[in-house]
Amino acid sequence: MKQAKQFKIGVMVDSFRVGIAEGIKKAAEIGAEGIQIYATNGEMAPQNLNAAKRREILDRIQSSGLVVSALCGDMGGHGFAIAKDNPARVEQSKRIMDLAKDLETDVVTTHIGVIPSDPAQDRYRILQDALGAMGEYGDEVGAHFAIETGPEKSTVLKGFLDSLSSGGVRVNLDPANLVMVTDEDPVEAVHVLKDDIVHTHAKDGIMKQKTDPERIYNFFAEGGIEDLRMEDYFLETPLGQGDVDFPKYLKALEEAGFHGFLTIEREVGEQPEKDIRLAVDFLKNILR
Repeated sequence: MKQAKQFKIGVMVDSFRVGIAEGIKKAAEIGAEGIQIYATNGEMAPQNLNAAKRREILDRIQSSGLVVSALCGDMGGHGFAIAKDNPARVEQSKRIMDLAKDLETDVVTTHIGVIPSDPAQDRYRILQDALGAMGEYGDEVGAHFAIETGPEKSTVLKGFLDSLSSGGVRVNLDPANLVMVTDEDPVEAVHVLKDDIVHTHAKDGIMKQKTDPERIYNFFAEGGIEDLRMEDYFLETPLGQGDVDFPKYLKALEEAGFHGFLTIEREVGEQPEKDIRLAVDFLKNILR
C-alpha cells in the first residue's frame, strides 16, 4: 500500500483518561503525530481558557512534537435535534470553533443527533437550521464542523450535507460506528462521502445484534432510560480485532484523496493506554 506518507496517526487524548498535560505527554510517547481534544466542558472548555492559557496549551502540544488534529465539540443529548436547545448549543459550538482556530486546527467534530431518512420530517428542518448556522460560521472563520458517522446510512448523511448551502459542515468518518450500529460497510461510506471527509476516527468493533440505530443513539442521549444492555448489541474492540477491514478501508480513503488524520479513539476497556499503543502499531504496520 502507498498510504504511509498520506495519513497521520492521531489519538483522542481523553482516551488515556488522564488530564490534558499528561495526555499530551503520553500521546508523544506512543508515537502519535497529533491529538484530538474534548472541548465541551472542564479544563478545555472555551469559557475556561483565556488567550494566554490557549497559547500555553498550544506551546505544550507543539513542543511535544504534536499538532491538534481536531477538537471534539460533542455536547451529548440529542445533539441539535431539539429546536429550543439549539441557540445555546450553536453559540457554544461557535466558541469551540474559535478555540480550534486558536489551537491551529480547522476541525471540530460532533454527533448532531439522528438525521431522518425523510427530509419532510420536522427534525430534518431543525437540524438544517442549526447546521446551516454552523456551516456559515465555519466558512467565516475558515473551519469545518464535522458530523461523525453513526446513526444514519452514509447516503442519508450525504443528502443532508448537500441540502446545506455552506461547505463549512463536513464529515468525521468513524468506521466502527458504521459497523457496530448502522450495519454499513465503511468502504462504501467512504465512496459516498469522499468529498466531505475532513477527519477520521480509528476505531474497531463488531455488531452482535441488529436494531434500529436511532434506538441505540436515543439510549445514550437520554441517559439510559430504556432498559437496554448495549453489550447485547455491539462491542467496541481494539483495532484489528473487530469487523472493520482496515486495509480495504484505508485504501478507499486513499483513493478518495483523504490525506488527514486517523485518530485513535478508545472509549472502553480496562487498559486504554495499552490498547492505544497496540492501535498505533497496528496502523503503522498496515501503512508500512
